[in-house]
Amino acid sequence: MEQRISLVTLGVADLARSQDFYQRLGWRRAMAQSEGIVFFQAGGIGLALYPRDELAKDANLSADGVGFCGMTLAYNARNREEVDAVLAQAKAADAKLLKLAEEAFWGGYSGYFSDPDGFAWEVAWNPSFPIAEDGSIRIPD
Repeated sequence: MEQRISLVTLGVADLARSQDFYQRLGWRRAMAQSEGIVFFQAGGIGLALYPRDELAKDANLSADGVGFCGMTLAYNARNREEVDAVLAQAKAADAKLLKLAEEAFWGGYSGYFSDPDGFAWEVAWNPSFPIAEDGSIRIPD
């Protein structure tokens, strides 16, 4: 298996609500003609929104999971100011702010919000992870 992630799929309670939320953040839907699933191109990977019950059924899992699932998504910003701007944009899109941005123990600056289904997003500026013009990051050796 190659060391990469191609697609992140979030199991959501209300597909239209989640699509609207991400579009309020400024994301543009890809494959607009697809039904029952919403795709966004996110740099070199895709983000998909799919009904939680259907996703659980597809993976042969129970859909009743609640609370913290042990995973967060992350948006790396190009600077500290962008962290604050993205968190403000998320709040304006009706995100729940989980943690205001603050200096991080690892030398950066970060905060958290959650989407309508409770998926936690970290918004971080990490001076050790350079961001290319296309938005991709490079984790140092």
